[in-house]
Amino acid sequence: MTGQTICAVIGANFGDEGKGLAVDHLCSGLENTLVVKHNGGAQAGHTVETEDKRFVFHQLSSGSFRRADTLLAETFFPDLYKLCGEVSDFRALSGHSPVIYADVNARITITDDVLLNMAVETSRGKDRHGSCGMGVYEAVLRSEAGFGITVGRLVGMTEAELASELARIRREYVLPRLDRLAPIAAGEYTELLHDGNVLMNTAAGILKGAELITPVSGLRELSQKMEGIVFEGAQGLLLDWNYERYAPHLTASRTGLHNPLKLCSSSGLTLDRAIYVMRSYVTRHGAGPLPHECSPEAIGKLSPDRTNTPNEWQGGLRFGLYPSPEELAGAVLDDLSTWQGSAGLFITHLNETDGIVRFYGRDIPASELAYEPCFKSRIDSVFCSYSPYGAVPALSIRALARSLRKHI
Repeated sequence: MTGQTICAVIGANFGDEGKGLAVDHLCSGLENTLVVKHNGGAQAGHTVETEDKRFVFHQLSSGSFRRADTLLAETFFPDLYKLCGEVSDFRALSGHSPVIYADVNARITITDDVLLNMAVETSRGKDRHGSCGMGVYEAVLRSEAGFGITVGRLVGMTEAELASELARIRREYVLPRLDRLAPIAAGEYTELLHDGNVLMNTAAGILKGAELITPVSGLRELSQKMEGIVFEGAQGLLLDWNYERYAPHLTASRTGLHNPLKLCSSSGLTLDRAIYVMRSYVTRHGAGPLPHECSPEAIGKLSPDRTNTPNEWQGGLRFGLYPSPEELAGAVLDDLSTWQGSAGLFITHLNETDGIVRFYGRDIPASELAYEPCFKSRIDSVFCSYSPYGAVPALSIRALARSLRKHI
């Protein structure tokens, strides 16, 4: 399609960078956009604010306020049970129903995955991995073990048939895994994993969620009618399943360019641009190392964060300083190493740090970050956000000859 733009939005750190704001901003410049959710599942929490609305997106795309369609790709693990509540809440707030597609080969997350996740993480005690308790890792392992349920398989299933399949999966896979990993797990999770009513409720909820999506065979059939395609990543590069430095405190998915490039290749598309999103300081949720961790007061005048409130699974949001420009660039450049397209940075929360990026022992103005030697060869622009609203145009500090709209 002439003039079509295809872009990937990627978190540069441990997540919570502001990817929702970036996607909302990019979609505001296009008339007909498809946002592809390609990694993880319902554990994402991408906040989008306007002057009168605020919503935290989990499975719906962060372009939904702009009426962008959502595609849950084959590499995404949708939780259709939870999708019902998210769609209902969004419809009540926005006044319109989002258009949602799902690849027929996408494998779903089920309630037993969530319960098993909670049981195993609880059994670790003080040695928790930092799981968010949403069951995505368990859904991945279950599917790889041959017990997956795809979106396409749900078509035409009755509640009784799905409940029977869920009972078989529980009997042959879930309970044996529970016995191996968490034989003395918290009682409530163990009890629920033996409760037949959970299976019936799960089956009903999943099929209700399935009514909200349109199954499709890949990205190709949707791409022809779209002016823009935005791949919306979840988590960040430092939590990528292959980023061994922070193992085992990782997410069970590929958080960088791997999935977007794979999906584009299989659909005959070409990725135009990668945008790496980062805060002006570092944050991390859950267990795991955080170099140069500090108090929020040591960073700047931070605004109250209503999204990342303390929770049972990951505690409160943690704060830190970037170790060095070279270390910040390291994961980004590694991600870019197999692809030669255009790349930029999108820095958020600059209103909290007076326009500077906080490094250990050194502050760098956001306008100068792209000129650091470690970035100069691969980063051609820096877009800066001084507002929580994606609709406010990001300021292009190192502008390209082409417009922001041209390369999103």
